[in-house]
Amino acid sequence: MSHSEDISAPGAGSGAASGTSADRSATRVAVLLLAAGSSSRMGENKMLMEIAGETLLRRAARTAIAAGFDPVMVVTGHCRDQAEAQVADLDCRTVFNPEHEVGIHTSVKAGIDALDDGVGAVTIMLADMPFVSDEMLRGLIARYRDGDAPLVISRYGDEVKAPPMLYDRSLFGELRVMQRRCGREVIKRHRDEAVALQWPLEALADIDTPDDYAEVSAAIAQAGGAMPPAV
Repeated sequence: MSHSEDISAPGAGSGAASGTSADRSATRVAVLLLAAGSSSRMGENKMLMEIAGETLLRRAARTAIAAGFDPVMVVTGHCRDQAEAQVADLDCRTVFNPEHEVGIHTSVKAGIDALDDGVGAVTIMLADMPFVSDEMLRGLIARYRDGDAPLVISRYGDEVKAPPMLYDRSLFGELRVMQRRCGREVIKRHRDEAVALQWPLEALADIDTPDDYAEVSAAIAQAGGAMPPAV
């Protein structure tokens, strides 16, 4: 899968950041839903392709909203007008990334720069992973609020690390200056402080090619539009 992060996390699942534990029960946690890419391997804008009767982008936005993020920020780029139209009636905000052709890290920067000062943490989520559920996202928020780790990492099938990932505000500056990908540099730098949540390998599926789209569409149709259980 193209979104996996090649990192080791010796502290994941067992440790927390050093220092005094703070009460995070009221901390606002935002989400950046990245949907700015050109879908070059698909041959058309995959954000506008339908899964179970709605576009991939709208499905992802509704999932993020159901998880309770504040705010839900959709980062657009390629086909901006069409993408923003898909979420215009939903309880979310959009931010345009004029540098979207440079790389996904520029979408992270655009999203971070658009967040207000009251946001205490942010989850980075990719819009082309349709099996990421609101239950999984709520799990990231809960794990963050229950501890003092600056990172909450998603782990699939015991080994693969991939989005969504949650970052404390103390890491926003590092997210702004990344040079590639959507968090790998920051995760590697702080891997000993991270905690991890385990998700089923099936939830890792993403959509990059027509074959991916056909496989995911068939799986969702077979499940009646449902997602794999987040356990």
